[in-house]
Order: sequence, then structure tokens, then C-alpha cells
Amino acid sequence: MDASAQRKPALGFIFITLVLLVLGFGIIIPILPRLIVQFRGGSFAAGSSSYGLLVSVFAVMQFIASPILGSLSDRFGRRKIILLALAGSAIDYVIMGLAPNLAWLFVARIISGMTAGALATCNAYIADVTPPEKRAQAFGLVGAAFGFGFAIGPAIGGYLGGISLKLPFFVAAGCVGINWLYGAFVLPESLAPENRRPFSWKRANPVGSLLALRRFRGVFDLACMHFIFMSANSMLQSIWALYTDYRYRWSPSEVGNSLTLMGVMAIVVQGGFVRRIIAWTGERKGLVIGLVISAITLAAYGTATQGWMIYGLVLLGAWGGIAGPSAQALITKHVPANEQGGVQGSLSGLTSLAGIGAPIFAAWSFGKGIPNLPGVAFYEASVLILVALALAFRSFQLDDRVGEEA
Repeated sequence: MDASAQRKPALGFIFITLVLLVLGFGIIIPILPRLIVQFRGGSFAAGSSSYGLLVSVFAVMQFIASPILGSLSDRFGRRKIILLALAGSAIDYVIMGLAPNLAWLFVARIISGMTAGALATCNAYIADVTPPEKRAQAFGLVGAAFGFGFAIGPAIGGYLGGISLKLPFFVAAGCVGINWLYGAFVLPESLAPENRRPFSWKRANPVGSLLALRRFRGVFDLACMHFIFMSANSMLQSIWALYTDYRYRWSPSEVGNSLTLMGVMAIVVQGGFVRRIIAWTGERKGLVIGLVISAITLAAYGTATQGWMIYGLVLLGAWGGIAGPSAQALITKHVPANEQGGVQGSLSGLTSLAGIGAPIFAAWSFGKGIPNLPGVAFYEASVLILVALALAFRSFQLDDRVGEEA
């Protein structure tokens, strides 16, 4: 038997996996948009358009592959799928580091998108090892892991990018390579043999997997809410470096510093306060509070006239991070143990679907808003959060109505 399979699965193992995964991703965030602008002859408008397309290509491949990988993790276990996803990320970073032109960046993103199942499988791992009443806290640790990776990664990427725009990609590949070794030799399997189920193409295809969510009470509306919420966040992420570079003339290091602050606040809020906040408010109120804070902060990002204001808004917006763990906990409570991987794959597919259109739309809005209204995409994202809030309320009402009938 594999030595890793003899260890008892625990949140600590998957926390380390997530930190290393996000660290690699965080390193390239301040650099990739600037590299694309360089490939497009220094034009911000052309660079933002190409960057939106690049993010969307990755999202299309992820949308197709995530439900398949999620269902495979229900059949063969979480660990093998995590290893496959990490290998794809490492290859992606190496190709981008060697890319002589924009076309090779697209090749790299296609490969990475086809194997992008690590996060969904990690979420299923958490559902495997955590009782339902503690999942909001456990998913808060996912946010803390992201925060830890973002607190370090962008700062490293910004520094290394000052030396060479290509260097951060190779460092990111090294981080993911270490992560793969950790998964291969240390990470134990979390899915017990009795909780596995046969693979089905009906559940694994992206459309079928999304329609299958309707079988679970209240989950479909929450899944739609998740899609809209992630669309808004994708808009924020896709233009952050371009927006702050254009409007405030921030260097890669300053972009990295702002993302580092986001990471630190995510650690503070999701690693330290989610458990207390959710215990006090409950998961539903926690979701509502998080969405309201997110909507306010996004609108304020688009309004801020000075770069220093962004740091204050980051401190406020971090508290909106309680929405994610609350929604994840609500969804997993309605799903049986042998279908957590498939459902998480579906949610990951929705995240990638959000990443198809939202970055293109945000980049287009940003380009059209220059020079009079460069923050218009943040206003649009804020409106999307309000739509997500309405869907959350509808899900609560449906759940209550079914409960009363039962």
C-alpha cells in the first residue's frame, strides 16, 4: 500500500497543498498582464483585450474538463486528480516562461485549463474529512490558504518581475513542482472506497453536470448565485493589474503589494474570524453580509481617485470573504458523500464558465471607459453581486418551503 494512503486525511494536508498551489498562481499575477501588453507593442487597450481572451480560453477548457475530473475523483479518489491537475499547472508555467510570442501563452493556458481540477478536488477533499456543521469553518481555511499564497506570491512575482518578466513563471513552476512531490509522497487519500461510485459520462459532461444540480434542494439557485458571484470576482481579477497601472501608474511591485494586503486580510478574516462570525450569524446571514460588503467595495474601487484609497478598500472588502465559505457549506449540506466530487466539479465548471465571458466583458468595458470612466467594470461587477444576493434569498425561500412541506 502507498505510504501516503496509510496516513489519516486531515485539513492540514490539503491546506499545505492549497498554499503551494496558490503561491504559484500568485507569483504570475502582477507579471502576466504586463507581458501581454509587451507582446502587443505596449498598447494597454490591445493588451487588455488579449488578456481577456487568454483568461477566457483557460476558462473554456476548464469548463469542459472540471466536471469530468470531479466525477473521476468520485471514482478513483481525490489524490490522483490533484496530482494530474498540478502536473498541468507546472507545464503551463514552463511554457509561458519560454514563450517567444503571444500564441505560446494560449497554448500553455489550453493545457492548464484541460487539467485544472485541483481546487474543486481540494474542496471535495474538505467535504470528505469534515462534518457538515464544521464545513463553513473548514472552507474558511481554503480562503486562508488563498490569502497566504496571495500574501507571498504577488510580492515575490512583483520583485522577480523587476529582474525579468519571464523569471516569475519558472519560480511558479518550481512551487507547483514541489506541490506535486508533496501530493505524491505525503498527501493521503480522503475518499473511502465505500463512498466511491462508477464514472458516468452523463454526469461528467459540463451541461449534464449542471442540470444534475437540480436534484438537490436549494442547490441550483445557490449554484447560479455562485456563478454570478464568481463572474463579478473574475471581472475584478482580470483588470486589477491593468486598472491600477493605468489609473494610478502602479509598478509591478505596487500591484504585488496590493495583492499581498488582500492575502494578509484573507488570512485574518477567513483563517481567524470566519468560524466566529458564522457561529454568530449562521451560514445564511453570513452569506448575505458577505455579498453586501462585496457589492459596496466593488463600486468603491471604481470610484477611488487616488491609489492610497485602494488599500483602505481592500481592508473593507476582505470581510466580504465570509460569503464564499458560507455558500460552500450550504451547498455541501445538501449533497451526499459519494457525489461531493461531482458537485464540486460542477461548481468549478461554473467558476470557469464565469471566467469565459466576464474577463472579456471587463477588459472591453475597461478599454471603452478609458479615459473618462476607467472604473466602469467595477460598477458592473457590483451590480452582479446584487443579482447574486437576490438569488441567495430565493434559494433560502425554496429551502424553507420544502422544509415546511416535509
